[in-house]
Amino acid sequence: MSRIQNTFTRLKNENRKALIPFITAGYPGLDDTVELMHALVRGGSDIIELGVPFSDPMADGPVIQRSSEIALDNGITLRTIFAYVEEFRKTDQETPVVLMGYANPVERMGVEAFVSQSGQSGIDGVLIVDYPPEESGHFARLMKQHKMDTIFLLAPTSTEKRMKIIGELASGYVYYVSLRGVTGAATLNIEEVADVMSRVKQHVAVPVCVGFGIRDGETARAVGLISDGVVIGSRLIQVIDSAEKNAIKSDLEAFVLGIRKRLDE
Repeated sequence: MSRIQNTFTRLKNENRKALIPFITAGYPGLDDTVELMHALVRGGSDIIELGVPFSDPMADGPVIQRSSEIALDNGITLRTIFAYVEEFRKTDQETPVVLMGYANPVERMGVEAFVSQSGQSGIDGVLIVDYPPEESGHFARLMKQHKMDTIFLLAPTSTEKRMKIIGELASGYVYYVSLRGVTGAATLNIEEVADVMSRVKQHVAVPVCVGFGIRDGETARAVGLISDGVVIGSRLIQVIDSAEKNAIKSDLEAFVLGIRKRLDE
């Protein structure tokens, strides 16, 4: 089994839900990412989503957009991100790492080269926001050959047909977008999420985790009751933004630990 599958098996046995934080690679500085990844693990994270900065991140709100712009100005590249994961793996062989990004950087590198290098670097899964599942069979097969999971998005507007296609292709977990909007949006309807989740589970056998709009422990706990895990992104970027430079790691760790404790209640 993959590290992602092992993680969800362990969590199921412990009757716990996955905590999946998202941070933007190369933000706030090129030298910060690996240390922030370790801080997330110390805070109780189960899987880390590492955002690949892109100049036109269509699914991301202003908070993550700004972090991507700064990371790109810092000089971040896919090869830099591979190096981060290789460095992280020197001391952490357990925590799964998922890359989340957009098609353009992958296509520019070349799909085969991207998948091969991802596997060699110690990456466990990839979520490409603008890869339609209907056109992702080849990508998913390549990922499987390199023993990595292909993560897909589902949304409140997803049709039963798309749920079925994703159910056939997805491995690791599925990321359910809880809102009709971009990352960082504020209004989350738990009852609506629960209703759609029941339909998703009819087609998807892998764990389903919920993101977008989760900003605190209370929301995380409510979402955890109806899903297999929660994804938090924009709020973590805000924690980084508000911290003093010498306290970024400790503030991030403390915030995640607070979410972890609430999620476990």
